[in-house]
Amino acid sequence: MKVAVVGATGMVGAVMLKVLKERNFPITQFIPVASERSVGKKIDFKGNSYTIIGLEDAVKARPDIAIFSAGGATSLEWAPLFAANGTTVIDNSSAWRMDPSKKLIVPEINAQTLTSEDKIIANPNCSTIQFVMALAPLHKEYTLKRVIVSTYQSVSGTGVAAVNQLENEIRGEKGEMAYPYPIHKNALPHCDVFEANGYTKEEMKLAREPQKILDDRSFSVSATAVRIPTAGGHSESVNVEFFRDFDLSEVRKLLHQTPGITVQDNPDTNTYPMPIYAHDKDDVFVGRIRRDETQPNTLNMWIVSDNLRKGAATNAIQIAEHLVANKLVGKMMREA
Repeated sequence: MKVAVVGATGMVGAVMLKVLKERNFPITQFIPVASERSVGKKIDFKGNSYTIIGLEDAVKARPDIAIFSAGGATSLEWAPLFAANGTTVIDNSSAWRMDPSKKLIVPEINAQTLTSEDKIIANPNCSTIQFVMALAPLHKEYTLKRVIVSTYQSVSGTGVAAVNQLENEIRGEKGEMAYPYPIHKNALPHCDVFEANGYTKEEMKLAREPQKILDDRSFSVSATAVRIPTAGGHSESVNVEFFRDFDLSEVRKLLHQTPGITVQDNPDTNTYPMPIYAHDKDDVFVGRIRRDETQPNTLNMWIVSDNLRKGAATNAIQIAEHLVANKLVGKMMREA
């Protein structure tokens, strides 16, 4: 199993290497790929040193799987070249997510739709993944009607420049600004660029991606995305209106029984999800589960997850694990 990680030196790329190692993903040949300024440098993986190569050489290497975390422009240009050469691409950018010919995958929800013909597979937005993980079992049972979500997103979702900005501001030092305003002791209702309708691109991802993942356009999502001065972990306040009524104990049971979800919900002991506890974990944490007393069939909950792991790296590698387990890639596919 030849595996390339495109963007191996980036923030998400580094977490991908960590998760590949932790989950003991079956790699016989590891191919680290990065931009031209990193080509020729060394990178460590599982106790061995590897030389970073460029995209052109990576295509020629014909990996079985290429996991991309290198930005939308890079993916749009290079993912089709890898795919044309027989490689299955799992892409972490927004480039292919809403392309009707590409599947948008959260393995616990819709990995069963993948086939060997899917050569470019989209990894959803980080805030979407944790959001839809909690929505999916509830939608199946009660049927979503309308969802309102407000996010509280860490600076790591923007990238290393934003993390550096926060750290500089905490120390009282001047440096490069990733945001138009200070983020320390602040909250910015501005994640990604603004679109013509007044919503940001991040907010529209939260509105559109869940419908595609759940294969259902009958429910609506209204989102407000906010950047807060935490180093890692995204949090979401979610209000869900269903077509059918629910029992709170059944909701908790459904969520508790869903693989990849941990319920933390005991007000008596101040037990609820927080980014500090989600750090470096793969689960999605759900708490503050309570009925909205202002209208029928409506639920409030609070969802937290590590945006670099389940929100990016882990989800991508879980997709790769599904492909391998079901012999949908490379030599395993051909032998099957």
